[in-house]
Amino acid sequence: MVKWLRVWNMRLMEERTLQVTIGKISEINRYPIKSFAGERLTSCQIETYGMLGDRFGAFYDEAKSGWWRYVTARNMPNMLTYQASYLNGDIQIKAADGRIFGWNEALLKEIQSQTKTPLTMSRLKEQHPEHPHLLSVDGASILLITDASLRKLERLHGKDLDQRRFRGNFVVALDDDACSEGEWIGRQIAIGEVQLQVDSYCERCMMITIDPDSLDKDPSVLKKVNESFDLQFGVYASVVQTGQIRLGDTVKLL
Repeated sequence: MVKWLRVWNMRLMEERTLQVTIGKISEINRYPIKSFAGERLTSCQIETYGMLGDRFGAFYDEAKSGWWRYVTARNMPNMLTYQASYLNGDIQIKAADGRIFGWNEALLKEIQSQTKTPLTMSRLKEQHPEHPHLLSVDGASILLITDASLRKLERLHGKDLDQRRFRGNFVVALDDDACSEGEWIGRQIAIGEVQLQVDSYCERCMMITIDPDSLDKDPSVLKKVNESFDLQFGVYASVVQTGQIRLGDTVKLL
């Protein structure tokens, strides 16, 4: 028994030494509908496919295929003026003028009135056709960005940048001596009860040029990300262990 306890204690100590605290969660964002504004949270539930209530729906141009069929704020910047919330299993959409919609035909008619492109709506929570372990919208589960990378980009750009441009689910406030997110790729991180596998960088597009409030476009943002980050800003992660994540939770590199 004594020998077994020694072995168990040694393994426990090894596990602890392999966990390095690199920061904490400073922002939690959920985007129930692709290209609509999202909501800031104080806590969230992580399921096998990603964050509960995140990326549950999208608008399609059925005349196109693959990623090109998604109708986004790249084509219709005004989509960002609609705020989507996830409430007790339902999606609620609030327009800039205060009108409230559900994920229904009334909303489809509202968005269709702003484009000549024939639109259809995804079913909520349908599986992604190419990635059946995910939901309908994207090919990755969770997107993380860091305050360190955001500050670096702001210095290079010469202006403050709202983190919502980058639509990360989590903003990690890194400790001063912590490694950058590029060094997480291929490894796991622990946040609260949750474990994630960091899979790849997020390659950026013109979406980040749009101010989430004014809708003004600034192409120089994408230019700086291309010049200084090789178009890669933030990292995608998949879910290893489900659970709750809360503001202030420590982030550990395993």
